Amino acid sequence: MAANNRRMSGKKGAQVGSGGQRRRGLEGRGPTPPAEMRKGHKKNRIANAKAKQAVRRPVARGRGGKSASELVVGRNPVVEALREGVPASTLYVQQFIDNDERVREALQLAAERGGINLMEAPRPELDRMTNGLNHQGLVLQVPPYEYAHPEDLLDAAADEGADPLLVALDGVTDPRNLGAVVRSVSAFGGHGVVVPERRSAGMTAGAWKTSAGTAARTPVARATNLTRALEAYKKAGLTVVGLAADGEVELGDLEALEGPVAIVVGSEGKGLSRLVGETCDYRVRIPMPGGAESLNAGVAAGIVLYEAARRRG
Repeated sequence: MAANNRRMSGKKGAQVGSGGQRRRGLEGRGPTPPAEMRKGHKKNRIANAKAKQAVRRPVARGRGGKSASELVVGRNPVVEALREGVPASTLYVQQFIDNDERVREALQLAAERGGINLMEAPRPELDRMTNGLNHQGLVLQVPPYEYAHPEDLLDAAADEGADPLLVALDGVTDPRNLGAVVRSVSAFGGHGVVVPERRSAGMTAGAWKTSAGTAARTPVARATNLTRALEAYKKAGLTVVGLAADGEVELGDLEALEGPVAIVVGSEGKGLSRLVGETCDYRVRIPMPGGAESLNAGVAAGIVLYEAARRRG
């Protein structure tokens, strides 16, 4: 009987089994999700932090276009850019580089910040990337800056329930002046800076450094035509105030600073362009008892923004 049972055990038919559970248990669970999506992973924490920051940011960047990417070249410039929080995507390090304090600090800062790729490259490749500049074995790639649209600055003020306080730059070509203006706008509760698309300083690494980190929370908008952007602001109820050494109104007498206003600052040498000057509701002068002929854009904007903040306070 036992032998007969052994012969029958090889026949096909219904048998008691696992119901397919063992087979399903052996099935794959799909591809491993990227690090940014794995809970508890360092990159997941970084991605979550960036997402929270984007939610807090009142202005949607990018509607005003993007600048070109930029390279910061040399050991001291790279370390300074990393110290000041200049946005960076990749740090290129030369193979077999002489390791000194600046190289070690650059690597440490990049690692601590997170989100910066570290790439080792041969010297000829770095020479090609920098067009033969003296890179000293360190090159930092700064990603394109995403400009806001001029209308976005009005939306940011409306979200705060405040009268818009904006600064527009006309013919200012020094990125350090742009960075200084961004810093002043942030310090005195302004809602952003507007620059023309052409013949103007842009948000380069130098502008980021001068802004002392405030560029991360103070939007810069880029206008295809500055005159038309100012006219649109006037239609939205803003008073456009241009700074001029021969202005008809003295700063202390300008009551318009108490309401919605766009302050226009020209270049130190040429001042406001003709069309922009004609668009302004007021041309305002800053009294200078010391006899100086003019102020640079960063200082002039800071003085007027302080006066506006004092009147609104």
